[in-house]
Parts: sequence; structure tokens; C-alpha cells
Amino acid sequence: MKAISYRRYGGPEVLEFGERPDPKVGPDDVLVRVRAAAVNPVDWKCQAGYLDRALDAVFPVVPGWDVSGVVVQPGVSVPEFDVGDEVMGYVREDVLCHGTFAEYVAAPVRTLARKPRALGFEEAAALPLVGLTAYQALRRTLRVRAGETVLVHAAGGGVGAMAVQIARHLGARVIGGVREGGADGVRELGAEPVEYGDGFARRVRALAPQRVDAVLDTVGGEVLRTSPNLLAPEGRLASITDGDVVTLGGTYMFVRPDAADLAALADLVDEGALTVRVARTYPLEEAARAQRAAMAGGLGGKVVVTVGGPA
Repeated sequence: MKAISYRRYGGPEVLEFGERPDPKVGPDDVLVRVRAAAVNPVDWKCQAGYLDRALDAVFPVVPGWDVSGVVVQPGVSVPEFDVGDEVMGYVREDVLCHGTFAEYVAAPVRTLARKPRALGFEEAAALPLVGLTAYQALRRTLRVRAGETVLVHAAGGGVGAMAVQIARHLGARVIGGVREGGADGVRELGAEPVEYGDGFARRVRALAPQRVDAVLDTVGGEVLRTSPNLLAPEGRLASITDGDVVTLGGTYMFVRPDAADLAALADLVDEGALTVRVARTYPLEEAARAQRAAMAGGLGGKVVVTVGGPA
């Protein structure tokens, strides 16, 4: 099969396009003909070696965790899917080796759900990682309830945009931290935007004099450190980027594959409660360009790599 891979740690320059062996399909796996794979910050962090202490790499590594595509072969112990089913997944395994930037991926069944009917393959590939991160942070870690006020940092980013919509679906009021020029997009998602910079905390307090019930941090650093003073006495704080949140009384959260959560996200999409923004698409052989575009940021949506035509 054709695939993108890297033989050593590094930046976009280490990505190679060429032939790789077809995946083996284990009993609990589903062979998926990849139609699209999204680019995420964790891809280039893994590729740069930043997660080497947590994840072994078996070189050459095919990058990518997000995917959408068509089932070609269910494993012998997989009754959940049939040949021809359209699926999406957050295909994270314990070792870096067999990723989604390829024509085929053997995905553990626990990482997959049916693709939302309302989305094309490109949009569906852009949903799993950011959607699961926001969903699990709000539902499990922060336990957001109807009537609460939630502050989402970087509300226009990949996870932030998902979090705004999911929190609104849960019945919460959402205040969204935004960079200059990002207010309109966040307002369209249903949040009340507050621009970062001098006076940010004061502006949040003006909107929420009783302070907020929960904060989801997707930025870290100084933005995270402003958060505890914005919380109500029993407020909750979580970060997906900065482990120092624990010293501030909050929780560090890392997303995990979960088929039921992924199916719940698909339902939200089909109900019209959740939209996915794709800013740019690139063919598989231009994955390095796609990665550079995603690293530059400021696109207002996800970068997605497309793979082939009909399965």
C-alpha cells in the first residue's frame, strides 16, 4: 500500500511517501480503506520524539491517529461492523508504528464508530481526536451540568470549538477565550467571546460576576495560571496541555479511544448539535505540506489528508 512514514524523529522534512506492507488484521481489528486522515498537533509531537518516554516507536512509523474510511475486512471476533460500513476512528495504539496516513489501517474495534451520516469523509476524519477530547473533558473530568457557566480557553481552536458546542448542548453557558480577530467565529458557535490580553480576567468577571463553574484549558502557561482566580469556590479546572494544572488544584486530562463516546459524537452531528470545520485538504503524498500548514495555525479549521477515491 501507499503510505507516509518516517524513519527517524524530526519535523515535516522526515516524512516520506512510498510503499509499506499491507496491515495484518488481528482478531479484534477492522481493516479500513482510508478515505481521509486529519492532522493533529500530537502527530508532529510524536514525530519529533516528544512522547518518546511514553510511547515506543517502531521505525519506520506511519503517523496519524484520526481516520475515516470504509470497512474492507472485520476481524474474526468483530461482529460490530460489516464490509462496506463507513466508519471513523481515533486509532491510537500503545506503540507508534501503524498510523492512519496510509491507504489502509487495521484499527482496533475499540477505536471505531460509524461515520455520521451528515458528514463527508474529510469532515468525519477531523472529528475523533478533538471531539473525544472535548467530550471526555466536559462529561467525565469537569462533569458540566445544565445551568452552569463554563470558560473554554482558545475557544476557536480544534478542541475549543468542539468544547463550546458540546457544553452548549449540555445546557451550559459558555464564555470563550479568543485571540484578536477570533470573536465572530466563536460567537457563531454559541459562546460569548472574550479577547485575551490586558484585562482579560476583568472582562470575564464582568460577564460572570459570580465567577465560572468550570474552566477547560487548551493553551497552558500564563492562560492556565489566570484560571483559578476566575473559578467559583467549588469550581473545577482541567487542562489538556499543561501538567502544571495539578499544582493549581485542577486535573490534567488526556483523551482515550472510546467507541461509545465516538458514537455519541456522531449522534450529536446527525442531530445538528455539532459541526466540524475543515480548512484545507491535501492529497496523501503532500502530507508534509499538510503538516506545515497545520503547524502554522490560524486556519479556522482542521487540516485533512485525503486518500484515494472510492473504496
